[in-house]
Amino acid sequence: MKIVIALLVFSIIIIIHELGHFLLAKLNGITVVEFSLGMGPRIVSTVKGGTRYSWKLLPFGGSCMMLGEDENSKEEGSFGSKSVWARISVIAAGPIFNFILAFVLAVLVIGSIGYDVPKVLGLVEGYPAAEAGMQEGDIITKMNGKNIRLYREVSNYTMFHQGEPVTVTYERDGEEYQATLVPKESEDGRKILGITGSSSYREKTNPIETLKYSLYEVKYWIETTIESLGMMFKGQVSLDDISGPVGVVNVIGETYEESAKDGGFYVWLNMLNIAILLTANLGVMNLLPIPALDGGRLVFLIIEAIRGKKMDAEKEGMIHLIGLAALMLLMIVVMFNDVRKLF
Repeated sequence: MKIVIALLVFSIIIIIHELGHFLLAKLNGITVVEFSLGMGPRIVSTVKGGTRYSWKLLPFGGSCMMLGEDENSKEEGSFGSKSVWARISVIAAGPIFNFILAFVLAVLVIGSIGYDVPKVLGLVEGYPAAEAGMQEGDIITKMNGKNIRLYREVSNYTMFHQGEPVTVTYERDGEEYQATLVPKESEDGRKILGITGSSSYREKTNPIETLKYSLYEVKYWIETTIESLGMMFKGQVSLDDISGPVGVVNVIGETYEESAKDGGFYVWLNMLNIAILLTANLGVMNLLPIPALDGGRLVFLIIEAIRGKKMDAEKEGMIHLIGLAALMLLMIVVMFNDVRKLF
């Protein structure tokens, strides 16, 4: 059952991404040759309105294949026959639809259980926050000038800026206060501020505020993905900290089994939270300026818009092919590592 749930979550996220490309292609009069979920040989396939709709064997990935997508074709209905801005909109639509999906799912979560308030639930005596006069019940609003709206942003800020001094702005009884805190080493060797809070402490709010905090939720996951990538490029993250499809399926499965003990509502809630994380992550990853990804294609299209002239299709195709080969190699390495961690 847990594998079915994991594949269902993956499938929804991928199909929404490809649906973005599909709808904008149709809107711009581009012929979609095939719209598929999965990779490899076709299991089920049908043709309607000039487009082949397929479900393929391997349950990872999907595609929206457009006429003349990798060519400088001027054929009627081809990708290359449209204006550069039309093509940019088609390529950008996939990641944008991922962010839209994340927002819709966030509305469901926050509408059900509220948002995690950045509230101080306790203080560790002898550490900077308590010594600076912060109190239980204070609401943290900024850290070094960065707006804080969710408690997880407090946790993330301290994780991504470990050991750094931080000026905390907080509210108490309608008044605003500031305290500059220098992390102090704890008994287990971590540098901490001595603030205790919880992402489980949540408050429900009105419909307008729910929409606003849903946007903050999406923003949180986008920022977290970007900051995590930064840690990876700086060598602060090892291969064991990176998961591919196999690792994610395993996490989804374990979360499902743990949630099932508490009832169907918690299964639904935790699957939504994982889906928000994954779809926001996919949106960010696809916008990276890496050949073969949407971001790489956007780089070439933006260069074309600036130059007023198309790039050489053969050279661009070769660059994307090299990028795809590198990505496939990375996927194999990550998948092997995922399988190794299972045992």
